[in-house]
Amino acid sequence: MRVADIELIGVPFDGYGRPGHQANAAAALHAAGLADAFDHHHVTHHHLELPPPDPARGASTSLINEPALLAMTDALNILVGEAITAGRFPFVYGGDCSALFGIMTGLRDHVGDAGLVFVDGHEDTMPLDVSEDGEAANTEIGLLLGLTGRLLTGALGDRLPALEPEQLVVLGPRDDAWRRRFNVGTLAEAGVWVAPLAEVADDPAAVGRAAVDELADHVGRWWLHVDLDVLDPAEFSAQGLPGVEDEPGGLTWDQLTDLVVSLFGSPAHCVGASLAIYDPDQDDGNADADKIVAFVRNALARTTISP
Repeated sequence: MRVADIELIGVPFDGYGRPGHQANAAAALHAAGLADAFDHHHVTHHHLELPPPDPARGASTSLINEPALLAMTDALNILVGEAITAGRFPFVYGGDCSALFGIMTGLRDHVGDAGLVFVDGHEDTMPLDVSEDGEAANTEIGLLLGLTGRLLTGALGDRLPALEPEQLVVLGPRDDAWRRRFNVGTLAEAGVWVAPLAEVADDPAAVGRAAVDELADHVGRWWLHVDLDVLDPAEFSAQGLPGVEDEPGGLTWDQLTDLVVSLFGSPAHCVGASLAIYDPDQDDGNADADKIVAFVRNALARTTISP
């Protein structure tokens, strides 16, 4: 494999507007040796500077921590586009799934049509008028597709939607019961290729190959997003909210690794990746940070990324 230029982009964003927690994920992963996981590549670093956290719901989005959310979206839109245009592989880490607002609009605005491989324990299509808590990371796929968002105004509303159903595959969700509580349907009913948890867990490699084959029929390049809550909390405890029981079930680290490695056998080209939902405040001894770095090394850096 040829050496690729990797651009690490750390995102100090917390979806509940808290000091610390997911906003500290990028710094904690950097300290745990994330850059060293890409030891066969040339690595550069970029760490976003965002406004102070705000736990209130914003006027234009109704989402928590709106000033930082909008600043993150603007910054990632530019940085991801510039990195790919320059031939680098951007790896966005920290924060939560709302980073995809900036990433996917950046691909559209600066690179061209691209697909999204979305590995997540949830489908993330909660309508804004249904969201109980205003966490952006429960809403981003619905907003990117334009399935929801009629209440969205301002700068974020101007950027969206940014994705078509055939440009998206969703791997690993296990949130059927939660969505039924709010009368929210599955993305499969909207024409999205979805492989739920049981299907992925049964044969991760086969599902990964089928997913990218599906994408390759519609796009020539794609972005990989991994939300670590696709993992079983027994395997990865530093997810979710402190004091709130995590949803049981999920993939093992080995299954997630097999899934991600299998994604790279398609003619369609992966142009970048993101990894989210790690709370170092729930990671005594940094054991989960070390597991994340090992996953990046084994599933991405040594086996998949090429210029």
